[in-house]
Amino acid sequence: MTRDEKKPTNVFANRNFRLVFLGALVSELGALLYSFAVGFYILEISNNNAFLQGLYLALCGASLLLFTPVGGVLGDRFNKARIMYLCDYLKGGMILLATVLMMLLPRADAKLAILFTLGILGNAVSGIFEPAAGAMLPNIVQPEQLQQANAYFSIKSSMQSILGVILAGILYAALPVNALFLAVGACFIASGISEMLIRYEHIPSAEPVTLRLALSDMKDGVTYLSRNKAITAFLGAALFINFFFTPVSGNFIPYFIKTDLEAAPSYLFDRLLKPEMWSSVFSVCIGLSSMLGAVMLSAKTQEENCGLKVAKRLCVLSGVMIALTVGYGYLVGKSLSLNGFLLLFCAGSLAVGYLVSLINIPLSTTIQRRVEKDKLSKVSSLMSVGTQGMIPIASVLAGAALQAFGSTMLLAICAAGFTITAVLLLTNKNVKSL
Repeated sequence: MTRDEKKPTNVFANRNFRLVFLGALVSELGALLYSFAVGFYILEISNNNAFLQGLYLALCGASLLLFTPVGGVLGDRFNKARIMYLCDYLKGGMILLATVLMMLLPRADAKLAILFTLGILGNAVSGIFEPAAGAMLPNIVQPEQLQQANAYFSIKSSMQSILGVILAGILYAALPVNALFLAVGACFIASGISEMLIRYEHIPSAEPVTLRLALSDMKDGVTYLSRNKAITAFLGAALFINFFFTPVSGNFIPYFIKTDLEAAPSYLFDRLLKPEMWSSVFSVCIGLSSMLGAVMLSAKTQEENCGLKVAKRLCVLSGVMIALTVGYGYLVGKSLSLNGFLLLFCAGSLAVGYLVSLINIPLSTTIQRRVEKDKLSKVSSLMSVGTQGMIPIASVLAGAALQAFGSTMLLAICAAGFTITAVLLLTNKNVKSL
């Protein structure tokens, strides 16, 4: 925030925050539309090949992880707003170019090659973008407004989950996928325009960025994190929590819809909802409850310590995963009630959304307040790598598990691993200090 700017009572009075919020709203809507469409589209053109879908997710995740530390170094040394809008322009341009190529090369194998290439390159750009974006808020809002700002961002994400996935389901069913991809490219371009108007006090780096300097910066970030045992404990837990949680949303839901739901002679609201639109219903449930949690936190005073509460909420979330696993094995695995499982999954999604908001917002706010601004991009990038490092492996293994053993076994493994990790975090003596 600039020196002559008055201290606002509400974070939306801050012009820079409004611009960041608007840019994120548009670009994340585009990303949501794209991720919804590409997951189903790969299954569609690959004859429902779950392993191929998992491989796509793994390669995209590996590309993101590889470039995120680079983004952390750049984010602390260059203007964060400039990094953000250049990355959005680049992502938008690549999506538009890839869409044109798919129109010119209509064969399934050519489309798969284009989508894989776009996924890898697009996530490399995202790896540069995310550390800068993640460290932006402390530079443009007051410290006491960070929880409110993070809560508003969570509300925005929830609204997108509610409205965006409904829109995505409708557009995917009604429009050619190329038209949907063109709209996504336009969203990223529009976001870049908004981010070009952001102004904040940035002190340029006096040293030229070299490989040696970049490695030194990464080492400093690792050293900084290693000194904070509480953050390190959460990073270790998040690594395995994401490993066991991501396959449920990234692999199981599309596969469940393409196999169990589409193959059923009838299902709940089949006259109104195509099978793919049930993915939107689940996301809407998550969005509604997540928004409720964010609204509650936006009106609350920031707590100094949240570690123990977060660990307890993760244990509750593991109970939800166990319930969904048992429900699928009993209701769908034994062919008792597909509709019963749909209702159970909706209820579970409501619980997941609410708990995730009560976990992510306090945790991210506490870390943003405690980490120095000149180290925040590096720390943010290392935390991103630390928490997502095993997601690519999880995606591949989950795809293979679905092909070989089916959905019940995948859910059972995920629920068991998540539960063990959550309990170990709760019993860690350093958790209380965060």
